[in-house]
Order: sequence, then C-alpha cells, then structure tokens
Amino acid sequence: MRFNPFSADVRGDPYPVYRQLREMPVHKTLGMWVLTRHADVQAVLRDRSFSAGLIPQLIRQQADRVTQGDVGRIERLARKSLVFTDNPDHARLRALVNRAFTGQAVAMLRPRVVVVAEQLLANARDRGEMDAIVEFAGPLPIQVMCDWLALPEDVRERVGDWTHNIRFLLEPGLMQAEDFSRVCAVVEEFAHALAGVIAQRRAQLGGDLISRLLAAETSGGDRLSDEELIFVCIMCFVAGNETTKSLVGNGLRALLLNPEQDARMRARPDLARCAVTETLRYDSPLQFTKRVATRDVDQIRAGDQVLLCVGAANRDPEVFEDPDRFDITRNTQGNLAFGHGMHGCLGGALAEMQAEVAFQTLYRRAKGLRLLTHQHEWQEHSLIVRGLKHLPVAL
Repeated sequence: MRFNPFSADVRGDPYPVYRQLREMPVHKTLGMWVLTRHADVQAVLRDRSFSAGLIPQLIRQQADRVTQGDVGRIERLARKSLVFTDNPDHARLRALVNRAFTGQAVAMLRPRVVVVAEQLLANARDRGEMDAIVEFAGPLPIQVMCDWLALPEDVRERVGDWTHNIRFLLEPGLMQAEDFSRVCAVVEEFAHALAGVIAQRRAQLGGDLISRLLAAETSGGDRLSDEELIFVCIMCFVAGNETTKSLVGNGLRALLLNPEQDARMRARPDLARCAVTETLRYDSPLQFTKRVATRDVDQIRAGDQVLLCVGAANRDPEVFEDPDRFDITRNTQGNLAFGHGMHGCLGGALAEMQAEVAFQTLYRRAKGLRLLTHQHEWQEHSLIVRGLKHLPVAL
C-alpha cells in the first residue's frame, strides 16, 4: 500500500490505515521510513542515536529552496528549543527548565485553570450551546499560559495570533516564501515583547514562570540567556496550545460518541483523569514525530528520516487489548502520546491537568452535553497534530 499522511482519508480517520501499516514491519513513503508498531516507535524514541535535530535543518533547506534570505532568529529558535535539541545542548537546557516546570508549580496552577474553565463555560451556558473548540478548548491553554507567565494585557491580546503563525516552525516543509516572511516578522515581534517583560520581571521577581526561569541556576552557575528564555516562553505556546486544545476536543468528541462512556463520566466526574489518559492513547493529539538516523540500523541508513506514527503505536493490539474501543477505565500505561525517553514532553503534566479540569467542569457544570452534528471537520494547517476545527455541542 502507499501511505500518504496528507490525504483526506488519513486526516479524517487514520486508524484503518494504521492497522494495515502495522502488518508491514517498515514502510517507506515520501522519502521517509514509517514506523507504526509500538515496540519500533518506542525503541527509536529511546535510542539517542536517532537525532531530534531535524527541524533546524529543514528550516534552512526550505528557506534556501524558496529563496528566503535571513531566517537567523527562527533557525536559532529551532536550534535552542528542547523539542529539537540533542545532547549536550538538550541536557543543559532541560536541567535549567526543569527547575521551573516542577510538579508542584503545575499543581499550584490548578485553581486558576478551574476559574478559567468555568468562566469559558459560563459564557456559553446561557445560549444553551457552544463550539467546544473555538469557545472552550482553544482559549483555555492560551489563557492559562498567559497567566502563568503573568503577561501584560497588550501582549496577551496578540499571543493567540502569534502562536497560530509560528506553528509553521514545527513543519518547515509546508512553508512557502510568504510563510517564512510572516513567521520571521512574528517571531521578532513576539521576542521583542517578551524581552520587555523579562526586563521588568528581572527588576522585580515574582512567582510567575518567567521569574522562575530567571532564577533557575545549575550547581555550576549556568543560567538561561535572555534569548534562550524568550525561546522557552515562545515554545510554551507553540508546543502546548494546539496539542492541549486537541486533547480536550478529541476527548470530548470520543466521550459523546460513546454513550456508555459518556454516562460513566456523568455519574463519576472523578474519572476525568482516566478519560484524559485514554484520549491520549485513543486519539493522540500528536500523531507523528520525526527523527533522523545518525547510524545504520537494519535497512535504515545514517541520514535517513524516520516518521514515527505515535497514533498508530497507541492502538497497537500487541500492547492494548481491543485498541479501537474507547474505554475510560482502561489501563493506558505505555501510551506514547507524550513521547518517551529524554524527549518526553516537558508540558505533559500541565496538558493533562488542564484537560482533566476541562472534563470535570463540563460534566459537573453542564446538566447534559450533546453533539449537534456528527460531521466533524479536522484541522488542515498541521500534519502532525490531529484536532478538530469545530465541535458544536448543546448544553
């Protein structure tokens, strides 16, 4: 078979295709090796000889291809982002950022997440219906991250648009000349705004994330440079917004399409955390991630690109019994939605907590939820993220 991740069929429902692909140990398409089995995907994620530093290379290659000139800042952003770095850079950055992204810090955000979720739902409840993506799942992570960074109002107003434009950095092959120009301009605007906030925060530290990152220091005295700190803040939005929005949207859709699971959540909203982990497995927001081989491994040669199908691995029947069934009481241990190994998602705990609060709020505050349509349109601006454009629901 020929696997085309850009096709409408795959975008609408990739899982039948994944079932076929898992019958073939390794598949090649669009110049990439495609891995779909849980064991294979996990092995590559764990193997540090498969580099995560492909994106900076692709940015430069695509810029040269479309005759785009200076892309210095966005290339540096890619090279200094935890998602795209290998050791020793990754270990250094992770050691610093981990001091701010602690479990305790995420837990302290929970009351604010509850307030934001309830406000968003209250805005729609009087009308008796809402677009759960546009009015609820989308604004939630943006507002929460703005709060955690304690951004001023004039910056908050622009963050959503900035984030939407910069998302192209995760998939440089989709960028044309005009995209490069726009992203370069947006990154400069975003960086300039954050530089001003950082200068103010350095003069008076608080309990916000920027203050925590400014204070982060290793035992050897290493700290983040101002530009590195700016890049961490930008990637908090770029890497965390679309995935968290899709996690909430995909989970709510799965619940409402499965009456038994919907009734179970209605009776026991305390199962919200289980619903989140099952959504991560069943309909992973991040469907694909890429690596490049730095050594020969079987038929894969050094320099080859490898497409890891996380969504396929999370429905591998060798790991999960009856994997195409959505069951919020399932043991989801082993799902790869947040990656594996040293590149495990830094913001995974925050995303899970926000989705848990979102489900609890929807099932405790709304007397009933019902899909207004079963014809759902999936976003097309990203290949790697699976998420809905809209999800109209009756309250």
